[in-house]
Amino acid sequence: MSPPRTWAVLDQSCRWQREKLPRGVLASTSRYSRLPAGSGKSEVKVTAVATVHASVLGADEQLSTTLEEVLRCPEQRPRSNERITGLMSLGTAFGAREQEYADDSVLEVGQFVQDGGAGQRYLWMVARLGTVVVAVSVTGGAGHTQEELQQLGGKALAQMLTRVEQRLKGK
Repeated sequence: MSPPRTWAVLDQSCRWQREKLPRGVLASTSRYSRLPAGSGKSEVKVTAVATVHASVLGADEQLSTTLEEVLRCPEQRPRSNERITGLMSLGTAFGAREQEYADDSVLEVGQFVQDGGAGQRYLWMVARLGTVVVAVSVTGGAGHTQEELQQLGGKALAQMLTRVEQRLKGK
C-alpha cells in the first residue's frame, strides 16, 4: 500500500518517486499484489492505482502526462534495481470502436527487468471515468502470454471502473 497523501511521479531522470499530492488531486492510493507461480508459470506482479481529481480537466491532464512520459522516458526506473524498457503507449478516447468502457484510456507495453535478469512482459492500463483515474500494471514472466496478461489486467481494470461508476452514480 502506498503512503497516504502521496502519488507516484516520474522525475526528470526517469525514476519513479512518491511525492505529496499536488493541488487538484484529492486522493490517490496504490495496492500491490502477486499471483503466485504454478503450473509451469512464473509469478505475476500486479499494481492497482486509483486517483481522484477535483476536476475532469485534472484527470485528463494525468492521462496526457502518461502518454507524454513514454516519449520523454522510454526507459524508466520504478525502483533502484528495476527498469522498464522499450515502452510504447497508445491512447484511445471514449467512443472509439476499441474503447467504450471509460471516458479515456492509455495502454503502455514494454519489458520489465530486475537486477539484470531476463525481461518480463509489462503492461500499464490506465482509464479515466469522470474525475477518477484508475490504473493496473501487470508484470509476468515465463509461461505467461501477452494475451493472458492483458486479460488479467483488463479484468482488474474493468472491476475498478465498475466500482467507480457505482460510486459516482450513488452520489
